Amino acid sequence: MDPFGDDTPVYVISVAAQLSGLHPQTLRTYDRMGLVSPGRTAGRGRRYSMRDIVMLREIQRLSQEEGINLSGIKHILELQRDNVRLREELATAHAALEDLANELESTRAVAARLAQQRRHGEPGGTPGADLVPIRRTSVVVWHERNSD
Repeated sequence: MDPFGDDTPVYVISVAAQLSGLHPQTLRTYDRMGLVSPGRTAGRGRRYSMRDIVMLREIQRLSQEEGINLSGIKHILELQRDNVRLREELATAHAALEDLANELESTRAVAARLAQQRRHGEPGGTPGADLVPIRRTSVVVWHERNSD
């Protein structure tokens, strides 16, 4: 595994300024505004990651090419972060829904087989017994409980 990924804060402010094409004072301003928040050393020196550099370039593009002021850029970046977070939550919810749908389908199939056994008086289908669900991991197992 690469110890220096896109989120690893390794670049001092002068290198980050050079890589992003911005002045170091501009990077300090963006940090104060919360547009890009670099990592910090024990002595409080800024350390920028490659992801920070990419973000600085995007801020510059939005400002220079699109004519968006810094307040608008901050709002855009917040909306983008919210969008990513919501997409992740939606994917998690979809996966959970799919799991529940599969569990429900399995449960329905078991219940239908047991109901058929009860109607035909087959073994395992004691007349007058209640079907009681028992949850084990992600599978629902049905057993019969005699109604005494």
